[in-house]
Amino acid sequence: MVQARDPVKRKGSWWVDVVGRCGRYKVVDSNPKTPVMSGELVYHIAMSAPIPRTVPEPQAVARPTSVRRIVLGLTIAAYMITYMDRVVMSAAIPSIQKDLGFSLVTMGTITFSFRLAYALFQLPGGWLGDKFGPRRALTAIVVWWSTFTAITAAAWSAASMATIQVLFGMGEAGAFPVATRSLARWTLPQDRGFAQGATHAGSRLGGAITPPLVVFLIVRYGWRVPFVCFGLLGIVWAALWFWYYRDDPEDHASVNEAELTLLHSALGAKRGVRNAIPWKFVLSSPQMWIISVMYFCYAYNLDFYLTWFPKYLNSVRGLSLTKMGAFASVPLIAGVAGDLFGGWFSDRLFRWTGKLAMSRRIVATSGFLLAAVAIWPAYKDSNPVACVLLSGLVMFGLETTVGVSWALTLDMGGEFAGSVSAIMNTLGNTGGACATLLVPIFVQAFGWQVPFIVIGGLSALAALLFLRIDAAKKLIPA
Repeated sequence: MVQARDPVKRKGSWWVDVVGRCGRYKVVDSNPKTPVMSGELVYHIAMSAPIPRTVPEPQAVARPTSVRRIVLGLTIAAYMITYMDRVVMSAAIPSIQKDLGFSLVTMGTITFSFRLAYALFQLPGGWLGDKFGPRRALTAIVVWWSTFTAITAAAWSAASMATIQVLFGMGEAGAFPVATRSLARWTLPQDRGFAQGATHAGSRLGGAITPPLVVFLIVRYGWRVPFVCFGLLGIVWAALWFWYYRDDPEDHASVNEAELTLLHSALGAKRGVRNAIPWKFVLSSPQMWIISVMYFCYAYNLDFYLTWFPKYLNSVRGLSLTKMGAFASVPLIAGVAGDLFGGWFSDRLFRWTGKLAMSRRIVATSGFLLAAVAIWPAYKDSNPVACVLLSGLVMFGLETTVGVSWALTLDMGGEFAGSVSAIMNTLGNTGGACATLLVPIFVQAFGWQVPFIVIGGLSALAALLFLRIDAAKKLIPA
């Protein structure tokens, strides 16, 4: 508060000296016509009115609302559902083989059909998000893939199941690029690593909790029921997303002025304008292709744990279906911790050092090297528990890199993050498709040790590639 002194009469007029920033004010007769300004303010005080002893301070500025955090939470839920729907298939492989008489190679071909469609439709999916906005695009994508998740329950042959998996993969392909694009206008630059780590932690958490749930449903109702249940879950999420999310913070009724200012001060106030995607600059950038090959290595390794690790535990380590479901979740739970740690620590390094490229690079290269070192002991140890725990260490290392990798698409792609991430994820899922197809071939020809050796080699290569990535360099000139 500021204090006012007692009035003093000077040459027929009353003056009051106000101590503070408000200046000096002249007290005039009860009907002033020409107030005198002292300092920067004009103040009328009638002689008959009491002179205030204090002047109230301005009201405190409202705190920013938390709509951006709710948007992040919805995006995390979407990532969880994507992996739930994928892991339903891998957890159900032994039961599907028994019921329909599929060989290991036939199942590999079916899962490869999903991976191939998923890889090929990354760019169209990312383009949808940049063209029509994440609200409409992601709603349509989730409804599409959830429908075909449920329809998988109606498969009666290898051909029918492969066809359904192709359609499922076409729909889910756009999920990660469009979800990444949905955060472009809602996430502060210093929070991007954590946000991407949290979303991918959600996907791994979804993958971790799914095998026990699927096994529970299979034991009681058969392998077809889980596909229907998880398909319905996606439909519910799509309705919630379309109701709550808005492409621009300005259009959201729950965003207050303080949160809008916070976002605009960091991201700029670009309202509703969607520029043409500069494919020439994106596709001709060497950095874009280094990022993409690095992500190919990562996704190949990840796919082994998502698709084939449960089968490995069942066939080689001799675990029952129930134990397989529980043990297969351990690496994915470790991956959740890696996702959260990698994104958080990368952002923390950025705040400490102010060096974006170094902050992304240190975390990612360390994670890949950890995976490269831990993978061979995971294979060689004869104890199934030790194998699973060491595989958890491998997944922790791999997953510390993923939040950083997707943060790169925001750091370097800006408003075109959907298309940039789609290119990266296209090569990544080409790697995943290769793992789906090649692992059973390697196993039949050479045994299970070859897939583990390949994971180690690709992890080391990815670490070397990340040393050449400069997160501070924009792919598209301003």
